[in-house]
Amino acid sequence: MENLINFGKKLFPICRSITGKGTLKTLKEIKYKHLKNLKIKKISSGTKVFDWKIPPEWNINDGYVIDKNSKKIIDFKTNNLHVVNYSTPQNKIITKKKLLERLHFIKNYPDAIPYITSYYNKYWGFCVSREKYNFINNNYKDTDTFKINISSSLKKKGNLHYAELLIKGKSKKEILISTYVCHPSMANNELSGPLLSIALAKYYLRKKKLNKSIRFLFIPETIGSISYIHHNIKEIKNIILGLNLTCVGDDRNFSLLTTKYNDTYVDKLCLDTYKLMGLKVRKYSFLDRGSDERQFSSPGIDLPMISMMRSKYGTYKEYHTSKDNFDIVNSKGLTMSFQIHKYVLNNLIKTDEKKIYLGKIKNYKKKKNNPISLIKCEPNMGKRGLYHLLGERKIKKSTKDLMNFLQYSDGSNSIKQISNLIKINLKSTRAIYLLLKHKKLIK
Repeated sequence: MENLINFGKKLFPICRSITGKGTLKTLKEIKYKHLKNLKIKKISSGTKVFDWKIPPEWNINDGYVIDKNSKKIIDFKTNNLHVVNYSTPQNKIITKKKLLERLHFIKNYPDAIPYITSYYNKYWGFCVSREKYNFINNNYKDTDTFKINISSSLKKKGNLHYAELLIKGKSKKEILISTYVCHPSMANNELSGPLLSIALAKYYLRKKKLNKSIRFLFIPETIGSISYIHHNIKEIKNIILGLNLTCVGDDRNFSLLTTKYNDTYVDKLCLDTYKLMGLKVRKYSFLDRGSDERQFSSPGIDLPMISMMRSKYGTYKEYHTSKDNFDIVNSKGLTMSFQIHKYVLNNLIKTDEKKIYLGKIKNYKKKKNNPISLIKCEPNMGKRGLYHLLGERKIKKSTKDLMNFLQYSDGSNSIKQISNLIKINLKSTRAIYLLLKHKKLIK
């Protein structure tokens, strides 16, 4: 694993996003250094994918703030998190007040730079530590001005890139291994997933006569999985379940995010695996989801997907900050994740397909009067004013409740059943139903 850790350190400085040269460069590095049969594909900006459109391709060369003494006080080239991801190009002089309004920081983490995005809303900004924000606020006069420059571009005729590798088995039925390649310099929440995918792909490429096929995906999170599903909707029927690889590189904790109804064979298998290895694991329900299981498990797709993480995203201090680096991701953490995933996959490859589906999905039945989503994958809630436009560390509970209602609006649950599943009272659930119906998101 040490070689993969070193490879990850080389990928770390690359400024990735949901589109752009950084993401393509990362995919090419994975292909040419490790997985020669990896197929890199592209989808044009502006392409409609269910309720979304692939945004213009974003690239950035530089970004900085210069004070009255010609000193760079914020510099993209020292840390690519300093510029809000997808910032529009800027070159102007602004006041101290205007600058402070565009600086993002974390109040309770004074020396960390936050990771902020604005994919679907024209915006620009800088991210700094709280210490840096306080320094600017305290050491410059209100009358001082600053030169800001963001050398970025938004290419309407650009592309979204992703990559896939299919290892064919005796059966056309597939197990999906999905990971994302869209975050800039972060190690656990970004690079640990692709590094583990590389290790697993190499392992199974050496194996002969697998009972089932394994498909590896390297995609931009959310818009990448939505785009992939949209363009491969027929082929997805061959996938029987998915494993989402993220946050698998630290050596602190073990975390398990269950499938949507927590009633499949893989849910039980994963828990038994931790027990067999003598490991204590914290179990999270599907309500705690936050990655591409949101798309693959959504109504109309209904693919059971599970995540076996170390420290779960959103639960460790360094998450979505400049502190998520290779001080917390190491060979020991990644090796244990490899052993756990290998054990589970070896079992799934041998297991009869009929045994994998238990409970809800196996007996899936739609009923006439139950709410059902009108859109495959998650809808674009931001354009309806129902979701924040800046990607930040925390999501409001009211927003989560809306998204949870939609996830369980698959036609098999009544409003009362959804109320129980998403753990809010019936009155609030009915109000959500009426709002989503008014927005024409469910019927």
